[in-house]
Amino acid sequence: MSARRIETIPELRLAVAEARPLGPIGLVPTMGALHAGHAELIRRASQECGFVVASIFVNPTQFDRTEDFQRYPRTLAADLEFCAAHGAAVVFAPDAAEMYPGPPLTFVEAPTLAEKLCGEFRPGHFRGVATVVAKLFNIVQPDRAYFGEKDAQQLAIIRQMTADLDFPIVIVPIPTVREPDGLAMSSRNRLLSPAERRIAPALYQALLAARSRVAAGATSAAEVREAALAALAPHKAVRVEYLEIVDPALMRPVERIAAPVLAAAAVWLGAVRLIDNVFCEPPRH
Repeated sequence: MSARRIETIPELRLAVAEARPLGPIGLVPTMGALHAGHAELIRRASQECGFVVASIFVNPTQFDRTEDFQRYPRTLAADLEFCAAHGAAVVFAPDAAEMYPGPPLTFVEAPTLAEKLCGEFRPGHFRGVATVVAKLFNIVQPDRAYFGEKDAQQLAIIRQMTADLDFPIVIVPIPTVREPDGLAMSSRNRLLSPAERRIAPALYQALLAARSRVAAGATSAAEVREAALAALAPHKAVRVEYLEIVDPALMRPVERIAAPVLAAAAVWLGAVRLIDNVFCEPPRH
């Protein structure tokens, strides 16, 4: 059985208005090609809300490379069944013309939070993310919205946007869901070749090396970063785009570790870009 598919904004608004007496409205924004990480988002939303909207929209304004947008997996028929199986009442699956009937002239930006990490290498990406999430918030007007911690910078930006623009929405973070070998689940994983897939867990292992150094009392971010890079060094197929030790709230690199930090990284395996992060907590004295 598939979830009810809605393609237009007026129809979705009507469905949500009719469902409000059922309890809180939950929103799970996705770009489709759904996996167990998305299942956790939808399950959590269905536990806490009376009516869950999952959106599936491959948002063109957040892609800095046309070929990446074109290659992004699209599996809508399977996704509709997936959403129903995990508790979504409706799937909002608009086309680009529905979301952007004309060239957009208004955008949402969080330049301080978007400047480093992915924002440094993907110009305009977070402007596209923040704008489309703000649009979804206005269309659905949910009480709660669910986002994965794997996309830590995105989560930080959405939290800040929600606070700064006074959206009356609770942002619910969901821990990263991993494969048995540690690889963070991502829709892009299916683009990896078998050989690349075998190497991919090295990213998580490198971040765990950083976590171990912090837990052992290292206070130099440079030292922790070098430990993580050293763990990746034997894997010649991995091209590191960035690997940084950052403040979890501001998403900016730190020099000294005196409080919890994130070890965050983006790497390339062939034509596939993978991101991941782990929370690192220094010892308590």
